[in-house]
Amino acid sequence: MSLDKRKQAFITLGHFLSQFTTSGIVKKEDVPFNDLFFDAFSMQIKRAEEYNSWFTQNNVLFAMESWAKTLSPKNIDQWLQDYSIPDHTDKTIAVIMAGNIPLVGFHDFLCVAICGNKVLAKLSSNDKYFIPLIAKYLEHVEPSFKGTFTFTEEKLQNYDAVIATGSNNTARYFDYYFGKHPHIIRKSRNSVAVLDGNETHEQLEALSDDIFRYYGLGCRNVSKIFVPKNYDFDKLFKAVYKHRDIVKYTKYANNYDYNKAVYLMSLFDIKENGFLMLKEDQSYASPIASLFYEYYHDLDSLKTKLKEESDKIQCITSELNIKDSVKFGQTQVPKLWNYADNVDTVKFLITL
Repeated sequence: MSLDKRKQAFITLGHFLSQFTTSGIVKKEDVPFNDLFFDAFSMQIKRAEEYNSWFTQNNVLFAMESWAKTLSPKNIDQWLQDYSIPDHTDKTIAVIMAGNIPLVGFHDFLCVAICGNKVLAKLSSNDKYFIPLIAKYLEHVEPSFKGTFTFTEEKLQNYDAVIATGSNNTARYFDYYFGKHPHIIRKSRNSVAVLDGNETHEQLEALSDDIFRYYGLGCRNVSKIFVPKNYDFDKLFKAVYKHRDIVKYTKYANNYDYNKAVYLMSLFDIKENGFLMLKEDQSYASPIASLFYEYYHDLDSLKTKLKEESDKIQCITSELNIKDSVKFGQTQVPKLWNYADNVDTVKFLITL
């Protein structure tokens, strides 16, 4: 199967996913194999929260809508234009996926498949229904994909390389078991925002989306902010107010109450507004319903710090001039070439 055929299959997938948006689910007439798959996807979206209570319909639809926009001919061509990708390879790539947010493992699946490899996937129990459905759809769109996708819950065997995503603890396990194979092994990372106090209300509202989307469970969610001394936190609290209804979701509220109790019993000084707690902390990973903050004295010193600690950071968002940062509101809509942990997955695959 040629690269062009694989590209076209994923473009068709993007068109199919465009039916599922946060504005609603609307069936289109010009989508291939819609009679076979539209109802199955619709049902799975509606039932997702039964299997994983963090996968609310809005968050699942946001993920699908984002991928529908990403899988455009322009984006795919721009992404792959500088690579020499073969039409065929006999490599099988084991992919161990996380499940913290909907479709979080899809980018690895896409990279492996579009490079002409076979996918041997081990799905997270938290997100094990959507990608196999996508694989079935791709097999109908492009029959040459049949036999390319394997999903297993058993021990991984007969593979040429590994892409594994997990926590810092599971990364040690991955290193032990997969270290002899070519591999990409990802550990825990978090995303940060850098503010200077001159941000507009609209910019801070966009930042609030980066904080609260997926209840803060993604590695691209902002879990920490850097602010100058004497920063006016009231501006931030006013901007995040649009997400106030998040505390009506029971699991989020339970985490909020639990973490607040821990902070208060530990006599930590926190700022809170009823659905978000701000705590001064040098760590990057804040608990659900919490946002860490740290003061900086000058921007150049902070840039140096962020560079030195880049192995802990997935994404930086800021309206300031910071290298490789994205604008507020953009952390959860990465480009195809924004690789996790800044490791070029396609380059890894085509140089095996």
